[in-house]
Formats: sequence, C-alpha cells, structure tokens
Amino acid sequence: MNSLRLYFEGDWRDGEDSAPVLDKFDASPIGVVHYASKDQVARATRHALQSQQGTPLTPAERARILEDAAALLESRQEAFEEAIVGETGFTRADARREVTRGVQTLKLCASEAARLVGELVPIAGTPGVTGRVAFTLRSPIGLVCAITPFNSPLNTLLHKVGPAIAAGNAVVIKPATATPISAAKVVSLLLAAGLPPGYVALLHGDGATVGSCLLEDPLPGFYAFTGSTAVGELIARSIGIRRRQLELGSLASTIICDDADLEDCIGRCRDAAFRKAGQVCTSVQRLYVQDGVLDTVVEQLRADLSSRPGGDPRDPSSYIGPLISEREAERVQEWVDEAVSAGAGVVAGGTREGAVVQPTVLVDVDPRSRVMCEEVFGPVVCIRPFGDLAAAVAEANETPYGLAAGIFTRSLARAMYAAEHLQVGSVHVNETSNGRLDVMPYGGQKASGNGREGPRYAIHEMSEERLLSLRW
Repeated sequence: MNSLRLYFEGDWRDGEDSAPVLDKFDASPIGVVHYASKDQVARATRHALQSQQGTPLTPAERARILEDAAALLESRQEAFEEAIVGETGFTRADARREVTRGVQTLKLCASEAARLVGELVPIAGTPGVTGRVAFTLRSPIGLVCAITPFNSPLNTLLHKVGPAIAAGNAVVIKPATATPISAAKVVSLLLAAGLPPGYVALLHGDGATVGSCLLEDPLPGFYAFTGSTAVGELIARSIGIRRRQLELGSLASTIICDDADLEDCIGRCRDAAFRKAGQVCTSVQRLYVQDGVLDTVVEQLRADLSSRPGGDPRDPSSYIGPLISEREAERVQEWVDEAVSAGAGVVAGGTREGAVVQPTVLVDVDPRSRVMCEEVFGPVVCIRPFGDLAAAVAEANETPYGLAAGIFTRSLARAMYAAEHLQVGSVHVNETSNGRLDVMPYGGQKASGNGREGPRYAIHEMSEERLLSLRW
C-alpha cells in the first residue's frame, strides 16, 4: 500500500492528518495520503521560492532535467499505468494513453526550454530612430502553484509542472485528493532526473484547507488550475492581479454533416464521448447529426456499444471503467433518469451498477434537461438532429462554456462557417471536440476559462517578458 507523504523543504514529510486512497472500482484501500497543515503550506512555498531565487537554472539545465524525466517516465510506464488504473478507474488503454502523452509533454517542454527567447522589436521602422536596438527577454516568474484534477492525474499535471520548470520556476503541486499517487510518482521522477530538491513541493489536502491556504499565500506568482468554473471564479477573486491559467468547465459539441465520412467519424465520436468514462472536459456531450444520416449514426452507435460494456477496468473486455466515485455515478444516473422521464429515448446504456455507468446514448432529449444544459462529466451523449448547419452552431453556442468543438464534413465552406461562428477556443475539422494534441495551444472562451496550455504557450505565460533597449 502506498504511503503518500508530503514533499517540501527538500524532504518527504508526514502531514498533520491522513486519509485512505481507494481503488475506484472495488473501493479497496490502495494507499494512505497525508494532508498538509497551514504551517506546512507556508513553509513549502517559502522554501520553494527561496530555492528558485538562490540557485537559478539555466535553460540548458532545465532542458536536460525535462529530457531525463521523459526518459524515466517512459522506462516506468507500466508502474505509472497500474497506479492510474487504481486511483482513477481508467481502463488500461486509457491509462496507457495518459502515460504516453505524458512522455510527449515532457519532451515538448524540454525542447521549448532550450529555445526560450524573446523577440526583436522593429524600432528601426520608427521615424528618426537610429543607433538603437530593442528586444525582449523572458525570465522566470518565481513560483508557480499547480492545482490539478482527478481526470488526468499525470498528463494535466505535467502540462503545468513541465512548463513551469522549463520557464525556470519552482512549483508547488496540489493534486486532487482522489488521485494523489501519480503526483507523488512525478515528484520522485523529477528528483531522479536532477531537479534541485527545493524546486518542487507536493501538498496533499482538500480545497477548503490546503487550497485556500495556497490562494491566500502571497508568494506564488502564477496559478495553473484545471477544474470547475465555480472554483476557477473563486481563484480569480482570491489572487487578485496575479497571473493565472484557468481551464474550467465545458459542454462540448461535435457536428456530423450529411457529407461526412461516416465510417471514420462514428468511431471517433463514440470514443470521444466515452473515453475515461466521459470524464474529460472535451468529451462529446452533444452530438449534432444532420437529418440525412441520423438513422445511420444512431444504429451504428447502438451496434457498437452492444459489445462495449462498462465494468472492471482491469478486464480487457471492459470498454470503460467506473466514475471517480459512486456518488458521481449516482448523480449521472439521476440526470439520465430525469431526461428519460421527460421523454428522452435510450439508444444504449442508461443503467448503473455501483460506480459504473454503462455508455449511454440518448435521443429526443428535452433541451432543458440537465444532460443537455450542464456538464455531465460521465459516459452520456445526447444526439441532436439538425437540418441547417447554422441552427446547430447556434444551439452549440447557447451554453455558457466555450472550450472546444468538432465538425465532420467534406465541405470547406461548412468547415469554415463552423470555424468562424463556433464560440470556442478550438475547432477541429474532421475530428471531434476531443481532438487535442499536446503540442497545440489549449484553452477556452467564456466560462471555460482563460490562458493556454500546450508547452510553448504555457511557458510564455509562466515567464515574464522584459523589454531591453540599447542606444549607442
């Protein structure tokens, strides 16, 4: 059983309290996590910032550490996969994808660290300016606070920690209380790769205590958070003018036009709706299908899901595993039952056993149902027929969120219409709303947050830009 201690001031330490970590499928204990006190939080941030200021790392040193961390993660893939399956309930395939993407994220951060530069400012184009040059430099902010979610306990963590280190910052990590094992493994990995011990701190605890202490602490200069819009709004209010990157709620839509390659797109939409049991911000929750291909799409999804059950994530025959808790599964089932009571039809799934909700496809859903209006964060997709593309786009825009969307079409005109009119941070053509690659800029509009992930973009956000002008 894992003993998940705190890490700060260059050492692993006990917390003031502890709690069990449970396997998400059978609820058996797989670890004990230590929770930090308010005093330990303050000590951790102070020491991390002092370490960063006292022993700055060169870009070459940062790149080498991140390269070595990527190699170590690759060599430890199986151990990380096992940890992720236990603490999240993901299938082995989803856990494997999480680790593989984590390796890529670290490699991208390493390459960007080695070429982090400013830019030349074209002041020679200003009338009367001679004998002078201007350019920008990029320097570390100092201390980054990374607050990470349960649904991507490794790769989302690395999308915050990797850029923070690449930019020359120290980082304090507060992982989700349900999934602390991956974070502890990452800290061990970074230390083994040569990160100076003072450059990282790991603080377990809930948002009301440890999270609040971190927001009240004056030392972090940047906050990187993935989670709910409500918590994102709390962070924004609490930290004032300090900089932040907030990846918040979503209600993602994907559109299938009648000229789409159905053989390709139906499988992509199915997997994008149910990967990680639908617990992904860009999971396809609303699937808009043009009238001419509606019956084909519905019947193919029905057939596909008849042989793709939810169950034990360690069983190779399970298409998806459990949700993060039985309470969340009960909530999702309640929303499905409400929709069905209001007239929705069940194409597939619609049932629950323990924390496992079967992959569920609904049709004829009342637009006022919660499965249509709120982020379900579970394995449920609502099929919405449409005749006119403009109407589908308009309805997709009616949510308060704007993270990502996808459209399948062979028409350049339709693709460009969607790109110009969908109010989201990313539009993927002939891909689903879940079509993100780790090299891409990633972030949303409206209530889905602000700032951008993606190593190159996050590194720029986690560094200060300074103008230098020289006259001779």
